[in-house]
Amino acid sequence: MKPRLAALTAICVTLATMEAAFARKAIAARPQQSAAPYFPERMGWQHRRPEEAGMDAAKLDDARKFAMASENSASRNMQIFLATTFGAHEPLDTPIGPIQDRGPASGLITRHGYIVAEWGEPGRVDMTFSVTKTFLTTVIGLAWQRGLIRDVNDYARDYMPADVDLFEAPHNQKIKWDDLLRQTSDWQGSLWGKPDWVDRPEGATPADWPNRKLWDPGTHYKYNDVRVNVMALAALEVWRRPLQQVLREEVMERIGASSTWRWYGYDNSWVEIDGQKMQSVTGGGHWGGGMFINAYDMARFGYLFLRGGVWGANRIISEKWIAMARTPGPANQEYGFANWFLNTNRKAWPAAPASAVCFEGNGANIIYIDTENDIVAVVRWIRGGTALNDFIGKMLGSITGAGN
Repeated sequence: MKPRLAALTAICVTLATMEAAFARKAIAARPQQSAAPYFPERMGWQHRRPEEAGMDAAKLDDARKFAMASENSASRNMQIFLATTFGAHEPLDTPIGPIQDRGPASGLITRHGYIVAEWGEPGRVDMTFSVTKTFLTTVIGLAWQRGLIRDVNDYARDYMPADVDLFEAPHNQKIKWDDLLRQTSDWQGSLWGKPDWVDRPEGATPADWPNRKLWDPGTHYKYNDVRVNVMALAALEVWRRPLQQVLREEVMERIGASSTWRWYGYDNSWVEIDGQKMQSVTGGGHWGGGMFINAYDMARFGYLFLRGGVWGANRIISEKWIAMARTPGPANQEYGFANWFLNTNRKAWPAAPASAVCFEGNGANIIYIDTENDIVAVVRWIRGGTALNDFIGKMLGSITGAGN
């Protein structure tokens, strides 16, 4: 009996050892619960070594150096920059809003929320041109969240006071909020001394420009700052308080942004609402104005969307709004809501995942948001063409693992 008992005991010990080993393997194979996302405090932003974020330091530095070497060759003098960028082929190009000379190629890269690379002068407040459009559409999204705009498929005309005739012309009466957001409104008219046709005019000769073909709202995509400025004025009439104030209180203060950014309108874009004078802001810096901001605050804004509209324990932007902004419109598969540039079918930036998005402005000024790789990158004053895609390729090529 004793040998048999000893044998049974040995078998039990072996089985227990195997069971423990299998349990350890199962635990190791089980997906690890990730720590709560890091959100930078107001007066500081933690850095991590590239290796700590799962990135190869030498390859990441190569991406940084590439961004610096790829600076836009145009003048840093903003008067000259605007004249060479727009004035060569557009009439009525005189700035009517504030401008300032730009800085050098600058930017930063974050992974898992931590800064892993910086270059140039990321703390410099600079013009951002059409990145401003994303701040504008975010403010409109907040109006939609609050019910001030019931549905983006409502006609914008129905939200305007009787003394505001932005959408009273027969062609403009059919414009919906969604058309304004997707740059498919084809709004016709003049605002702040700039007619709609002046921006990237269509037609063989100047005589053709005012007599362009009219498209039904929602059917034709046309990137146009005049119409974006119409959307800004319409949003001001809905909020009935300065959009700069709305953005500061509802977004920028809540994400810990600095107090150095400014959102300007034009010298002549003042209106009176409820007895108070307010400046209608612009959606870009085409004729001056727009968002003047540093790269750190741009990165915070991008990080808010990387985290799905949440900052810490607070939801700021609706998930549904972000989903709509990420959805391409029927007239342009690479464009969501105003200035949400999409990578549908990886056409825009082949080096990036199809889910990546960019908020883009002339210069170029870029906020790159990549949820698959948990990256936000701000790239300022990089030249056009393939430079941005090449930078993205080098940046993503530095990833070695998930990191901490």
